[in-house]
Amino acid sequence: MLKPSWSRGDAGGKISSDAPLPPSAAAPSTAVTESFLAYLRGKRTLMVSLLGVTAFLAVVAVTQGAYDISPGHLLRVLTGSAVGPADIVVWKIRLPRIMSAIVVGWGLALSGLGIQSLLKNPLGSPSTLGISQGAAFGAAAAIVIFGQQMVSVTVSAFAGAMGATAVIMVLASLRRLSPEALILAGVALSSLFASATVLIQYLASDTQLAVIVFWTFGDVARASWSEIGMLTGAVGAASIFLISRRWDLNAMAAGEETAKGLGVNVNRMRLYGMLAAALVAALATAFHGVIAFVGLIAPHIARKLVGGDHGLLIPFSAIIGALLLLTADTFGRALIGSGALPVGIITSFMGAPMFLFLLVRGYR
Repeated sequence: MLKPSWSRGDAGGKISSDAPLPPSAAAPSTAVTESFLAYLRGKRTLMVSLLGVTAFLAVVAVTQGAYDISPGHLLRVLTGSAVGPADIVVWKIRLPRIMSAIVVGWGLALSGLGIQSLLKNPLGSPSTLGISQGAAFGAAAAIVIFGQQMVSVTVSAFAGAMGATAVIMVLASLRRLSPEALILAGVALSSLFASATVLIQYLASDTQLAVIVFWTFGDVARASWSEIGMLTGAVGAASIFLISRRWDLNAMAAGEETAKGLGVNVNRMRLYGMLAAALVAALATAFHGVIAFVGLIAPHIARKLVGGDHGLLIPFSAIIGALLLLTADTFGRALIGSGALPVGIITSFMGAPMFLFLLVRGYR
């Protein structure tokens, strides 16, 4: 018996659903697929290139400074076949500094990206929400009250940053503030914490004042390997969380109603995402001081390179943040061989024009 040319329920001689598409219909689909795969290959090549540049700059950063180390001597130090001053400089000073710059840049960039995506505001970052200023206030208070104990300063700075985050989240949940209003609330909170920090500086002794001012500069030269490991764990967990929620972030970028229609719990996603971003920013600021604008700049550079898809935006933001902070720190050490120029000063010079540009472009 001959098999009919139409399937069950397809009256009128319609073609079966398992019949092959005509060549004219299959060709555009194949072309689109090939174009998309070529696009992904191009972005992966760009990602590998950025990673290569970061690795090359890290090697250059190890060899440069007041104590110059040749590449051959560096290789002997890393393999353990050379001991002496170079061994101490590499393992105790430069490698911790370089790893701190990479991890802190990575973490601040992801924190800024999370805040911008969750609040749908291009001006969102740990600095504009008052998180960094809250950490500075906590550190200043600890220096005056408890002295220059590293543990108390770090814990107080972390508590100040999380306190600022708690205020923002309470305002968001109780008053249902818009993303624009949350940024304005963050600016007001930043001003409040900055004023409180200035008051503490006024009441502090000369020695305490010097310590507070140096801490607020922001520097990656003060970290130990244990702090680097702790921060790397937090940043890695935040990265996994954001990557696992990349489709939710893409849906939220289309609007809250669209995201809810696609099954995204917007309020819960915003709460967990903001907590993850704040935790990373709080730890980075508690260990290294206020390093401004990296969380603002890196996500915008990544968007220019790969667009708004968070599947690509998250890793690119992380790489660019690490590269930016490593570049700024290396430039500061090259400018002043002793490494006395804190990286927070350089990032502020880099970020202030970018902030003004985004402000003008967003409200014109």
